[in-house]
Amino acid sequence: MSGAGGPERPEERPEEQPRVVPPVPALGQGRVLQALVLEAGQCPDPGISEEQQRAQEEWEALEEIQSGLGDSLSAPPPPISFAEALQHFQSSELSESRRRARGPGRRRGLAVLLRCLGGRPRLRPQLRGERELALAMAQCALDDSERVHMRILQTIYQQLTRSCLGCPRYGAHWEELGFQGVDPGTDLRGTGMLGLMQILFFVLDSRTLPLAREIFQLSQHETQNFPFCVMSVNITRMVLQALREERLSRECNRRQQVIGVLNDLHAAAFLRLSRLWKGQRATVADAAFVLKELELSTKKKPRQLLKSLEAYVSHGLQPSSPPSSSHPQIHFTAICDPGVELEGDSCLI
Repeated sequence: MSGAGGPERPEERPEEQPRVVPPVPALGQGRVLQALVLEAGQCPDPGISEEQQRAQEEWEALEEIQSGLGDSLSAPPPPISFAEALQHFQSSELSESRRRARGPGRRRGLAVLLRCLGGRPRLRPQLRGERELALAMAQCALDDSERVHMRILQTIYQQLTRSCLGCPRYGAHWEELGFQGVDPGTDLRGTGMLGLMQILFFVLDSRTLPLAREIFQLSQHETQNFPFCVMSVNITRMVLQALREERLSRECNRRQQVIGVLNDLHAAAFLRLSRLWKGQRATVADAAFVLKELELSTKKKPRQLLKSLEAYVSHGLQPSSPPSSSHPQIHFTAICDPGVELEGDSCLI
């Protein structure tokens, strides 16, 4: 009830100062959410409040989740076998990848013409589904949201570095393995997940693992270094071309498999690369020459390459140690250490 002094007035309150939020363009991309989180409950005091500290910790945890594979010190996803990875692709629809793999009719007509001119046999009908799967995997891009894809990446990293630790999805550690940048996915154009699957087989199969590690060691040489994974993807590209031109049909029919032949031809071409590289004392400046020779061998002499691999496996002929050289240094940071193994050895943490 009002007093004698007149009608009651609402209690006067000090005018609230508007909150100033930095405009979005002034914030770095990907940091907008972080800035908004830190603005909540902000105090005039220049120090960081307990609430802000919690918000910062939550943001850092979110960034770690978004990195795909997590921090190198956190528990990595379990390694994956080649059989499990292949089963994933066999059970996946891959409809869009299969459509792109079929391509226009003109390409199929060209393959038929080349087969007729070269006198090459056709792939048996029961193997065509496996051939289509291989071509579909080559059209399947690396997907951060697909756990199997991330496990494939992780297993390759662990096998080559002989480490039980995880690694982030992006970072300079991929360059150390021989990719061109911090994201392996950018090097897979033209080979897709088949490029990674062939590296996975190469570093997991007990017959080829010693060869893979010897070649990886050669790729880290002081002067004769080369990008291991980029070379591997280039070899996959050659193998795919030989498959598309039906130059491998005879061998696939003989062995009653397609993907097994592709993996062995990939390993055989890598064996040939290591011998050329050491014999020619090659450096990265000679990469184009070596790749050209490999391409011709893969197309014209696939059976000869496969026999070389068979001899290597049968006699345990590992490539010799990388030669020494006094050439100017072209350095890729070596990351192999005498640490733990994944294949055939116990993992000590």
